[in-house]
Amino acid sequence: MRFTPAARSFVAGLLVANSAPHLATAVTGRRHLTPLAGRGSGPGVNLLWGAANLAGGLALLRSAARAERPGDAWDSRLVAFESGCLVFAAWMAVTERFFPMNHGSAANHGSPIDRGSPAGHGSPAGHGSPISRGES
Repeated sequence: MRFTPAARSFVAGLLVANSAPHLATAVTGRRHLTPLAGRGSGPGVNLLWGAANLAGGLALLRSAARAERPGDAWDSRLVAFESGCLVFAAWMAVTERFFPMNHGSAANHGSPIDRGSPAGHGSPAGHGSPISRGES
């Protein structure tokens, strides 16, 4: 079964949007739910999962672009890609609101930020940091 270029672009949008939180989690050293290792997925697993999502999304986008005639504008494929990103963002916002899995003390244990800033407020620029006191 072959999917239309718009359908491939939509799924590419879903995958690319899904890659962003996993790659950000990997860079910050936090834990984030993945299907590879569950809730305890560390930065390495998130890097792998985020890179796989990004690569898959970009491959689908490339195949959708090749399916069109040379010189065609993005038009419907761009709308489909952006729709995929929007659907993923809305789905994550709703599911995290009602079924929180990726935030809170259980999900982020071991995070450098959660271990405390100089002021103990959980953020690098907490009230006790030079940034918040106006020092340079």
